[in-house]
Amino acid sequence: MQKYEIIEMGRKLYEKDLTFATSGNISVKTDRGIFITASGTALGNLKDCDLVLIDFEGNELSDGKASSEKMLHVAIYMQRPDVKAIIHTHPVNLTSFAVCHEPLKEPIMSENILYFEDIPVADYAMPSSMELVEKTVQHLNNRDVVMMANHGAVAIADNLEHAFQKMETAEYYAKVTLNTRILGNPKNLSEKDVQDLINLKNSK
Repeated sequence: MQKYEIIEMGRKLYEKDLTFATSGNISVKTDRGIFITASGTALGNLKDCDLVLIDFEGNELSDGKASSEKMLHVAIYMQRPDVKAIIHTHPVNLTSFAVCHEPLKEPIMSENILYFEDIPVADYAMPSSMELVEKTVQHLNNRDVVMMANHGAVAIADNLEHAFQKMETAEYYAKVTLNTRILGNPKNLSEKDVQDLINLKNSK
């Protein structure tokens, strides 16, 4: 079932323009280990053989070569026991902010407060390196989406669909932020509006 869900999620991410070519990776934590997309695979056209089972040290337990970002996934699962699914992609708008090393924190709409409060940017490190792992996971103690400088974004959740919703909403937030800057003079929510939304979020 987990393999089917990952294959369908890859297609969904591609259809929503949240991934392209062979960029990005997806994983799901199971009782057997972590199913993760293989290195060099296109998320929009995944097949059963493109999914690799690894343990919580990153060792391959099935045929295939796991994504080069596998240790990032392992580290997140170890740090956040509540997380069961991870999506890493390079959406155009989020990645544009990541390239500018600019976090998303303007209180411009209720969705970004209810979902994120803010979306930080992890400092740049070489892709697939342990330095990248360390710089990224430090932002995920109390956040579920983080951008990686000059790279892309990671969304984590208790299941794949929720991780997708967070990535899609984060990309929407980035696009709206960019558009408000083009139009000029955006009207941010007041401090009281923001606090009311945070209270609403915490009451659920």
